[in-house]
Amino acid sequence: MLDRLPEPSRLDRAPRNAAIGPSPMCDARASRLARTLAPLATTDGFSDTAIDGVKLIASGCSHPRTPLIYEPGLFVIAQGDKIGYLGDRVIHYGPGNYLVQAMPLPFECETLADPDTPLLGLSIGVDPLTLSELVHHLPAPARAERGSPEPMAAVALDAPMAEAVQRLADCLQDEYSSRALGEGRVREVLFAALNGPQGHSLRQLVQQHGHYARIAESLNYLHRHFALPLTVETLAERANMSASHFHHHFKRVTQLSPVQYLKRLRLLRARVLLGQQRVNVARAAADVGYRSTSQFSREYKRYFGVSPSRG
Repeated sequence: MLDRLPEPSRLDRAPRNAAIGPSPMCDARASRLARTLAPLATTDGFSDTAIDGVKLIASGCSHPRTPLIYEPGLFVIAQGDKIGYLGDRVIHYGPGNYLVQAMPLPFECETLADPDTPLLGLSIGVDPLTLSELVHHLPAPARAERGSPEPMAAVALDAPMAEAVQRLADCLQDEYSSRALGEGRVREVLFAALNGPQGHSLRQLVQQHGHYARIAESLNYLHRHFALPLTVETLAERANMSASHFHHHFKRVTQLSPVQYLKRLRLLRARVLLGQQRVNVARAAADVGYRSTSQFSREYKRYFGVSPSRG
């Protein structure tokens, strides 16, 4: 059965002193970034920029908690607030911090914004090849610094990361600068993230060993072949793991069983198809791997709260 995500019980937030709130320096960095991005924010949502893999995030109003999925990337919020719900975790990422999304995970997200203080930010995609090249130039982390990787976590926006993101945002102001310098600016941001508190989560994606990397590759495979009749045994065999071990590590990383993950991925993909109004409900169900339209409609309504014909 595909159920809604449980109500969270654990609060995740980028480290900060709760008694004094964000530091003045942190506020100044976020405000400068917001001023740089504001002229570019002409539409709500995620908008492409002149730099491949970089999107502008904007919203002039709040949005309630909604199921979605992010592709791997870094999400820097300069103004407004985002709250993510993943299993029993509540993940806040707003001005002064950023979200490290090392793996594509279905979660729920709430947006806090208004016309006077719209949500503004940047999404920077994580290219595995670029990541691998950068990791090759980094020293191996000390054992004490490795820790347990989190596939999704909020991180404080330190000075190196803030400066790298600001240079990337400055570059977006001009098409010629974007073409000439954009790729290098993105590499700077990824390099800063690799040296940040969740750098090990990104580093382990390209180390090609361990359970974390195997689950990451399984997720990539799922996203390429979600419409096929996949089984846990098939995925486990591809990951060179027993079905029981694969199920255990998959759920540990994603907070979902492989079957739950696949269902949510299919439903989220179907919502995109229906939102584009290019297909009817039966065609959307078939395109994402459902053999029964009625089953698809039931699970869609259970997850999104509306029938696919309305949602």
